[in-house]
Amino acid sequence: MLNNTYSKFLIAFLLSCNSFIVTAQIAAKQNTTSVKYLQFSGVVLDQDSLTPIPLISIWVNDKPTASSDFYGFFTVVASPGDQITFTGVSHKNRSYKIPDTCSVKYYFAIQVLTKDTVQLQPVEVHPWPSKEEFKKAFLSLNLQNTDYDRAEKNMKSEAMTYLERNQTASASENYRNVMNAYYTKIYTAGQQPSINLLSPIAWAQFIDAWKKGKFKSKKSSN
Repeated sequence: MLNNTYSKFLIAFLLSCNSFIVTAQIAAKQNTTSVKYLQFSGVVLDQDSLTPIPLISIWVNDKPTASSDFYGFFTVVASPGDQITFTGVSHKNRSYKIPDTCSVKYYFAIQVLTKDTVQLQPVEVHPWPSKEEFKKAFLSLNLQNTDYDRAEKNMKSEAMTYLERNQTASASENYRNVMNAYYTKIYTAGQQPSINLLSPIAWAQFIDAWKKGKFKSKKSSN
């Protein structure tokens, strides 16, 4: 009688333990399958120009996670139901919520942001850090040379000679010379280039210079 009672108790105990283990396994399996992760990727564009926006911060559930690259592309790890917030200095913030029923591993989206005007506080720039420094610099200021004195100094022969030796042609002068050569080449395109021997204007200038004696050789006096 005792053996039968002990056997029944042992069987009942084993069955209860087995049911507890099965229940624990089912609960653990449900917990692991309920937590899903997916890769949320996309690109951030400007609403007006539809150009990519770089360096936009990506927040997942109010936590900074990643930022968009130079081409506006981003990718983060999220879960169904997470709220994705896009923040930037030049654009308004915008949030996007992943659907709770999302069952895919890869989720893609194109996020468009609107430009925002940021009003900055005015900044006053002073050349001196304090009034005392300004007073010291003002009292030590040398005002003996006037504008006329400086202009006369710049117009001296030494300064002008230095400018003549080192002054190069400006961009407009180089452009004019190149275009004149180009126009001359186009004017004689398809034919022999013109020479001054057949130019009546050149002959008139030559004869006038010859009459005035500009071609006479200057003999050195002994």
